[in-house]
Amino acid sequence: MEKIVYTFPATKKIDRFSHVGVVGSGDLEVIMKPSDNPEAEVTIRTGISGYKHTWEAVIQRFFTRHDIAATVKINDFGATPGVVKLRLEQALEVSGHD
Repeated sequence: MEKIVYTFPATKKIDRFSHVGVVGSGDLEVIMKPSDNPEAEVTIRTGISGYKHTWEAVIQRFFTRHDIAATVKINDFGATPGVVKLRLEQALEVSGHD
């Protein structure tokens, strides 16, 4: 299991907790919680090693576009970058962010 942590500055708050996806199905789970800190803290746990550069590109692109103050946990079991982006967008929508 590989653990990767990123932090990004943030100025916008999300309204509520969100949870999308299921890691047990060989997919990806995203848990997003509001934070009072002016940053997004993203923790990724993945069973697939060696893709840190890919994760960095996908996560950085998303949190540069959406500067939300949140604690985000991502549990991965081999999801593609497209699925990662989709799940993050779904979690953001459920969280009540415009």
